[in-house]
Amino acid sequence: MPSQDHMKQALQTYVDALNAADAVTVTGLYADDAVIEDPVGHPPISGRAAIEEFYANAIAGGAKLTLDAPIRGSHGDRAAMAFTVDVPGLRVHAIDVMTFNAEGKIVRMEAHWGPDDVET
Repeated sequence: MPSQDHMKQALQTYVDALNAADAVTVTGLYADDAVIEDPVGHPPISGRAAIEEFYANAIAGGAKLTLDAPIRGSHGDRAAMAFTVDVPGLRVHAIDVMTFNAEGKIVRMEAHWGPDDVET
């Protein structure tokens, strides 16, 4: 199981890389067979190609993240972060929960946000 420090650093790298429009670094945090559910309740996105497309689209749309609180670890294989994502004309308040494998790669990302968390 990855350490709490590793998971927290991975999430900080995620935020920094996304804000730098560095899709290669963001997607490199994921295992090849990872799954993204963004938001929870929508059909999952799975596999390397789909995840690369997901982040390429987010970056092309101008997405920028701002942490709302410190990144949180766990006693297990998960870490979470509360943040605001801004894209032109839209703001979303979200909490992402990432599950890591033994190699320290993200195997699952669950984005928790709903209609009441969106500002236009």
